[in-house]
Parts: sequence; structure tokens; C-alpha cells
Amino acid sequence: MKWISDNNVLIVGLGLMGGSYAKALKRLGYKVYAIDRNEESISYAINENIIDDGKSFPDPELISKADAVIFALYPEAFREWIRENQQYFHEGVMITDVTGVKSSIVYDIQDMLREDVEFIPSHPMAGRELSGVKSADDKIFRNANYIVTPTKKNTKEAIEWCKSLGRILGVGKISVLSPEEHDEMIGFVSQLTHCIAVSLMTCSDDENLADYTGDSFRDLTRIARINENMWSELFLMNKDKLIEKMDVFINEFSQLKDMIKNDNRAGLCEKMKLSTKRRAWFDK
Repeated sequence: MKWISDNNVLIVGLGLMGGSYAKALKRLGYKVYAIDRNEESISYAINENIIDDGKSFPDPELISKADAVIFALYPEAFREWIRENQQYFHEGVMITDVTGVKSSIVYDIQDMLREDVEFIPSHPMAGRELSGVKSADDKIFRNANYIVTPTKKNTKEAIEWCKSLGRILGVGKISVLSPEEHDEMIGFVSQLTHCIAVSLMTCSDDENLADYTGDSFRDLTRIARINENMWSELFLMNKDKLIEKMDVFINEFSQLKDMIKNDNRAGLCEKMKLSTKRRAWFDK
């Protein structure tokens, strides 16, 4: 399957990410449908012309129309949805996802999936601290990183199809990683950073912090406004990799603490030089 203008696209899970996919694809001329258990979200999306039609239950007729399906569900809900509803897919449909963990979910879904349907996993590194379809914004994909995580069960055609989805969304960098490589990297660049932000905000119960802080604290804690149900599930499903990254961070933080405690200015300067050098990677 190629991304052509008469494709029917089904979004399953119409929150921030599902709604943002829907907005982008509808703007590009695709016929977009959605399934979400929240009937208010479906009504809002129809009224705002984010989708063409939608249901608050897994409607067989709507599912069977889809040439492509994008899943924006929590991992466990994704697995359960496939188990209960894959019989409604038409032959040859391509499916992908936005799930923030891969190795604990991808293989299970591919193993249970019908042979005439292909699941090619992906993860757009885009989002914001808000949630729900009312916060959807197709601009979040522009110049974002986009990771495709194929397995041995995926065809070259499916991998290219998934990359082309990223391209039409307007992402900046497309990478291909194994599910395990993805989880290793995401444990550091996403999950650890959320852990740090949560820890910063739970360190102090001073309600007047906002009156005293500058941009540095605000920037560091922006992602502390967090969806506890989703992120707790993601942390636990990737806990081995995340704990490894937390241990590395704790060791680095302990080194800084010891340098400050022992008046080791030279050591502090070297750490800061290294930090500045590595942060420059992001400015290229």
C-alpha cells in the first residue's frame, strides 16, 4: 500500500497524538475516521472537521473501511484491541502506532496478528504537556524526530510505507531502530527526563515557587505536568532499561555532589565543559 489521496485512514485513540495525526492527514486530503471510547471526543472531532466520521465503540463497518490504521492507545489497551477486533480488518491493511515502548508490546502484537495484515511500529518524538483531542495540533510533527522500529516480520515495503507516513507529516529526521534499541534510547532521552522533572516538582511543597523561578526551572519541569496513567505504564513496561539509565544519572549526580562538597572547582569545570560540548550536538 502507498500513501495516496483516496486512502481511508482509521485513528484508534483520539487523544493528543491521535487527534494530531487526524488533523494532519485530514488537512492533506485523506478520508479520516476515528474510534475512541469517549463519545464527547468523537463529537468534538467531527464538529471541528478533524475527522470525517467516528464511533465510540469498535464499529466493524468503520474498521473494515480502513486502508491504514494508526493506533494511539496505551500499550496494554493496544494489545487488547487487536486481540478482540482484528477480524474486522480487510485483507492487506497496514497498521502502525505511536506507542512509547516497543519490545514489550511489538512482538506480542505481531505474533497474534493475522498473516494478511502487517504491523510496522513507529514512534513520533512529538507531543506536549497537554492531553486530549482538544489539544491536538498537527504542527507538533514539523521537524520532529520519527523512529521506525521494524522486526524480522516486517517487509521492506512496510518499512518504506511507515517512513513515507513520517515524511507526509513533515517530520525532520527519520531513524530506523530495533525495538530493543528504541527502548534503550527512549529510556534515556524521554523516560529518564520525565523522572527527573517529576522528582524536581516533588522535592518542594512551596506553592510560591512560580514567583521565584526563572526560565531554567520552568524549562526543566515543563514535562512534570504528566499523564500519570500513561507514563506509569510506560515506565513499568521498560523498567529494566529505565533503571539502568537512572543508575547512570545517579552516579553522575553523585560525582557532582562530591566535587561541590570537596571544593573541586577544576573537576566541576571539566564536567561543565563536557556538558557544553555534548549539548552542542543539538545545535547542528
